[in-house]
Amino acid sequence: MHFATDLHDILDHPAHGTPEPAPLTPTQMKVLHCVHSGLLNKQIAYELGMAEATVKVHMTALMRKLNVRNRTKAAITARNLGWLRPALGRATD
Repeated sequence: MHFATDLHDILDHPAHGTPEPAPLTPTQMKVLHCVHSGLLNKQIAYELGMAEATVKVHMTALMRKLNVRNRTKAAITARNLGWLRPALGRATD
């Protein structure tokens, strides 16, 4: 049994009773909505009137709060938590 592998599996597959993550700031929510819409960091920066480096800071913070490793998982997790609506024109589960 490898401790690192087991810990990795636990962190990637949390139990169903896991508490909801810390709330995001209003700006983090705006960034997350843009990510959910498929925008790149450069596009998000233009849309929200901020530097691309600032978008990256917000992305890092919100991914940390959601305990995910990439922007796709962030959008999926936020949607599963009910923070985002499904994209228009797509079938819902």
